[in-house]
Amino acid sequence: MSEKTYKPQMPDLMEAVFDAVYLTFDLIAGILFFALSNGNPLFILYGILTFTLCGGDAFHLVPRIFRAVGGSSEKIKRQMGIGLQISSITMTVFYIILMYVWKYTFPELRAPVAVEAMIWISAMIRIAVCILPQNNWCSNEGNMPLSILRNAVFAVTGIGVIILYAISGNTNAYMWIIAMGLQLLLS
Repeated sequence: MSEKTYKPQMPDLMEAVFDAVYLTFDLIAGILFFALSNGNPLFILYGILTFTLCGGDAFHLVPRIFRAVGGSSEKIKRQMGIGLQISSITMTVFYIILMYVWKYTFPELRAPVAVEAMIWISAMIRIAVCILPQNNWCSNEGNMPLSILRNAVFAVTGIGVIILYAISGNTNAYMWIIAMGLQLLLS
């Protein structure tokens, strides 16, 4: 569709508003975590966690907002493809940081070495797969086998984090529920 004749439809505008509100909320939350941390390492980690998620998502959501409001172009498609790649990597980093949030939240518990290794190894594999140019991030074709591989490995990372929060489930049951919800939302 030509940019000159493009007229955004209500779903496009709603998506643009939702994405803008989400990014703004995330940015404000990250700032508040840092501003109110008083040097508390857990709140600093929450700030880093929030900025990691917001920053990574911004790379693909800002082009989506422009597409929703002004129509698509080759430049926007390329920006969205690169943004999806960056977002895939930062979501993986998000889970590594979430593991450290768990460690600071439950200092009396120790992460099993196998679970921590599972998280680190699967995260590194996912990042390596995400970097491969064969993913064709900027094309309509994509690469289904690599997509399945990177998401299967990402599920392993998420399961590792879920295991950590399940271990602490008796300590704070709500954290386990939050971890399960995050895994469902982000995968």
